[in-house]
Amino acid sequence: MIRALRTSATGMKAQEIRVDVIANNLANVNTSGFKKTQAQFQDLLYQTLRPAGVAEF
Repeated sequence: MIRALRTSATGMKAQEIRVDVIANNLANVNTSGFKKTQAQFQDLLYQTLRPAGVAEF
């Protein structure tokens, strides 16, 4: 059950970042010198991966 909730939270966070990036691009489209941004994979990675046997803080 908890794993399913984490999976859905990850998806929601990725969509939130995507919408934020699009909104920022639209808000600044008329600004001179503005370069559009894109969400990269590392921005969307929600769960931190760690090796087996490493203590969690």
